[in-house]
Amino acid sequence: MSLLPSAEFRIDPASYQADLADLRAVREPVFVIEQNVPLELEWDELDPLCHHVIARDNQHRPIGTGRLTPEHTIGRMAVLRDWRGKGVGDALLQALIEQARALGWTEVSLHAQVGAIGFYEKFGFAPYGDEYEEAGIQHRNMRLALEPRQLAGRPPAAARGPSEKPVEFDHIDPVIDATARLIGGARRELVVYTRDLEHALYARPSIVEAFKQFAISGRGGVARILVQDPVLAQRQPHPLLALAQRLPTAFQFRTPVDPEDLQYASVYLATDHDGYLFRTLGSRFEGDWSPALPSRARQLNDHFGRVWERCRPCTEFRALGL
Repeated sequence: MSLLPSAEFRIDPASYQADLADLRAVREPVFVIEQNVPLELEWDELDPLCHHVIARDNQHRPIGTGRLTPEHTIGRMAVLRDWRGKGVGDALLQALIEQARALGWTEVSLHAQVGAIGFYEKFGFAPYGDEYEEAGIQHRNMRLALEPRQLAGRPPAAARGPSEKPVEFDHIDPVIDATARLIGGARRELVVYTRDLEHALYARPSIVEAFKQFAISGRGGVARILVQDPVLAQRQPHPLLALAQRLPTAFQFRTPVDPEDLQYASVYLATDHDGYLFRTLGSRFEGDWSPALPSRARQLNDHFGRVWERCRPCTEFRALGL
């Protein structure tokens, strides 16, 4: 099952107060007009207290919605008719699940319309209890157990096996293979320090696919990426940025402001599974890597954490919804 949408849209967090008009533009056509839910039942006292998400097309128009209630319930999942069957619902549900993990919740539930039970089962939700009527529509309760997301700043996990000596490289081919292997081996967090999202490396199909699988694994994984020159990173279309647009909860970008960090010449990748890849100069594909060397991986993760805290968000990517 692929969680990647097949059309051009993105998922954004939404504010009930600021985005009410956009929420109404989706929920009322779907629930009130199509499904004949009374307007007074569609909007409730929980709405101002919920975490909302909105799917938007590439012209910023709302096309789908969903919410997390304080009662740890997913609800108001709606997609406009013209966008159904294009992955919008999948992306909305994945965003809500990841938000629940980020909040530390251990379970989420929902009131599924009977006709949508199969959709939720694809994501691991299990039905329980009897069917019942709600707003004139047959429903059944479903729930999903969650493994909370690893907190930022937590030390990398202990080694899963024996340490492996570093392997040196001096050209791009082994770097591509090692990078894909490291991303594939990460559990919930990987960090990347890069100058400009090097197109020669991070735009490779095998690398983008590895990031995609990491993002949709269901483990709540987050890739934190420091980009020294975000303007240069956008000088040509970049498939990793396109992926991040579609799965924004799995990617975080920042850029340095400290002159020392901006002049840092090396680039690296490190994971929470004790793997790393380090290149002394970002302009050359020379360095070393290991899939399991805890001391070096911890050193790079610690360096990354210190720099990350003094960086700013990549406002240069704001137009992309990141």
